[in-house]
Amino acid sequence: MPLAPAPDMLAAARAGGYALGYFESWDSYSLEAVLAAAEAENAPVIVGFGATMLADEWLDTRGIDFLGASGRALLEGCKVPVSFLLNETHTLEQAVRGVDAGFNFVMIDSHRWPVPEARDAVAKLVDAARPAGVAVEAEFGSLPDYHDGAVDDSHASMTNPGAAAEFVAATGVDCLAVAVGNVHLLTAYQAEIDLERLAAIRAAVDVPLAVHGGTGFPPDSVAAAISLGVAKFNVGTRLKRVFLDAVLERTRSWSGDESVHDLVGSHKQADFLAAGQSAITGTVRFMLRLYGSSGRA
Repeated sequence: MPLAPAPDMLAAARAGGYALGYFESWDSYSLEAVLAAAEAENAPVIVGFGATMLADEWLDTRGIDFLGASGRALLEGCKVPVSFLLNETHTLEQAVRGVDAGFNFVMIDSHRWPVPEARDAVAKLVDAARPAGVAVEAEFGSLPDYHDGAVDDSHASMTNPGAAAEFVAATGVDCLAVAVGNVHLLTAYQAEIDLERLAAIRAAVDVPLAVHGGTGFPPDSVAAAISLGVAKFNVGTRLKRVFLDAVLERTRSWSGDESVHDLVGSHKQADFLAAGQSAITGTVRFMLRLYGSSGRA
């Protein structure tokens, strides 16, 4: 199945009263795990790679091209609708390179930039992406980050509905990520979501909304968020956590006699990384059901 346009997928989600999951990958094991979950659940899905945690030197030399080519190769023959996202690049130039590298959905991590600078860069990205049939997401408002046991909200700001509407009109983005109490990288507890603010954003903004920080988003607020215009949840930290936990558990069973070639990078049942892959698939299947996208392909 060819890549599905993200705007069409988001529109179908809004019309159907469910949300899409964007489940961030970092290698072939993680991407294949997400695809396996989506096919098992017969669910549309957004897959892709995030640039935030990656080194600029690697991204700017061969990284983006490698991610695009390898991801497209794994997506060949996918049996459910899928869009391919290069998420949160550090620069406009990296996002434009993602357009050329085969992604059909791109985003700059500009939420902490001055608004005029972010607006101009996102508008330029839309101008570069739209003729190629590539969708653009932007974030307006800035999420706090959770790390080292605490929340860093020094740069955080909740999304202002009126200003968000002006940003969407000025840039022409296809999807807007919002800050309504959600927190990046949050694993210790669940965020407190301002549903009234989300409702006000929905009333002011006419494009589908996205929620980043899906790892710490409270499950009992998912249905309400969807009813208020959220058509996409981003999940990344949770996937790396379950992957790492499963791999560490698998390594504890190593006898010392097994072949290292079977244990590392073989894609066989004995592969340490296959344990992590299986853990991701189970987690993504749960999230797809939570978002209501199971059976929607």
